[in-house]
Amino acid sequence: MAALFLSLWWFSMKETSWRPRLTFSYKGQRTDVLLLSPWLAPIVWNGTYNSAILDAQFHQRNVRIGITVFAIKKYTAFVKTFIDTAEKYFMIGHKVIYYIFTDRVGDIPTPDLGEGRSVTVLEVPSYQRWQEVSMRRMEMIRKYSQERFVNEVDYLVCVDVDMRFSDEVGVEILSDLIGTLHPGLYGAPRESFTYERKLQSEAYIAAEEGDFYYAGGYFGGTVAEVYKLTDFCHNAMMADRANNIEAIWHDESYLNKYFLDHKPTKILSPEYLWDEKFGSPDFLQRKRFLAVRKNHRQIRNRR
Repeated sequence: MAALFLSLWWFSMKETSWRPRLTFSYKGQRTDVLLLSPWLAPIVWNGTYNSAILDAQFHQRNVRIGITVFAIKKYTAFVKTFIDTAEKYFMIGHKVIYYIFTDRVGDIPTPDLGEGRSVTVLEVPSYQRWQEVSMRRMEMIRKYSQERFVNEVDYLVCVDVDMRFSDEVGVEILSDLIGTLHPGLYGAPRESFTYERKLQSEAYIAAEEGDFYYAGGYFGGTVAEVYKLTDFCHNAMMADRANNIEAIWHDESYLNKYFLDHKPTKILSPEYLWDEKFGSPDFLQRKRFLAVRKNHRQIRNRR
């Protein structure tokens, strides 16, 4: 067996910030990016796993994967592209249920799906403000995790609908608790992370705390762990609302608070959530899940 070399520098202190440094090589594996968190959770990049081995393991377990999106109001326009591209790239060869939360059931298309794959449309209320729609996602995922998902799938992947798959996303992402590095803050010093800083908020994170900044548009894990995450976020939001507090980035702020105290067991690199406005940096060998270009104001505010 080839020798395994690991060199790790946990902390490079610069006043109030730290930046973990790690190099890891195994048969030419990546040495240009961070591959492990300080708590030894793997960070998934191209070239750090063997798809064939992982697929065989998950097929042996007969794993079922659910993927949730919210298509509220005009966001139903993104569903077709989302599912069509997922059918080309997402969990190919595995059992998948697309859970589409919407207030416009009649607007959801009937897509052509591969064997072992299906769509379940779940009707939910509409809300006037897009911020409210964003925050209510945690409540709905929490509710259905306990009432339905636990009986139908083993893992949940919770993402935004206004996206398209553009490269393979497979079982390499699955773990008990999954977080995704925010593409806009990847590599930034901790002091620039846009955590909630209002001390009174349940999402508050102090300036000297925090490991990474995670994106609210891509998280997941086992149904049991996703339930715990969404239960915390929903209850924290309701507690803040009772005190007339709204976190700076809504559900994303509470997600980051949860991950501060409950570390993800696997972290997805920005390959798994990218926006072309950030260009094509050298570390990004593949762009697997891309934001669809759109006018946010027009889409969010139209009925």
